[in-house]
Parts: sequence; C-alpha cells; structure tokens
Amino acid sequence: MKTDEPLLILVAGPYRSGTQDDPAKIAANVHHMTTVALELYQRGHLPVLGEWFALPLVEAAGSKQTGDAVFNAIFHPVAIRLIDKCDAVLRIGSASQGADEMVSMGQAKGKRIFYNQKDIPEVEEF
Repeated sequence: MKTDEPLLILVAGPYRSGTQDDPAKIAANVHHMTTVALELYQRGHLPVLGEWFALPLVEAAGSKQTGDAVFNAIFHPVAIRLIDKCDAVLRIGSASQGADEMVSMGQAKGKRIFYNQKDIPEVEEF
C-alpha cells in the first residue's frame, strides 16, 4: 500500500509506564519510540514524539523530577496540543495510560489511528 502524501504521525508509546521512574528504563522507552519514528521517516513520513517537545520545556520550566507538578503541567498537555497538528497517531509498545490517552484524543479529533506501523502506507516517490 502506498500514498502520495507523507503523514505527520505522533508516535505514542509508554514513557514512564512500568519503569518505576527508573531513568534507564525511561530512556529505553524513548529509544524504542525513536527507533519506530526513524522507520516511519525512512518510509517517507514525518514522525514526532510528544517527548521531543515536552522534555525541553519541562526542564526549562524548572521541573525537579519526573512526575512533579511542573512536569505534569507540561508533559501530556504538549502531546495533546500536538495531536491537533498531526494526521495520525501510531500506538506502540506495552500498557500506557498516557499513550492510550493520545489515541483517545486522536480518535476524538478524527485522526487516523494505527496500531501497527506496517499498516501505514509507504510514501510514493520517496
């Protein structure tokens, strides 16, 4: 399956879920999402992670630890705002309340929802 137009795709997977906020496990989750994003890019799409936008803002706003009030005021709200700009959401990985929320918000906003990256059409002429 191919498409003429690249999609802007929010990759939604677990960030903190199942990590007990262990930085190495969180980094592994981000690495997994980034690896999937690279595969989408190589197929002609423009992938994005909410983390790419939120984490620098969380740091600049003075968050002291994952899950503090500053973190919570920015982290998921950034991804929710980002959905408005995206064409689709790709849900990957294991259980995650936040990633499921991104899917629900995407559905509510009429975005295409994918659960398998193989279902996303490759961009023609790429």
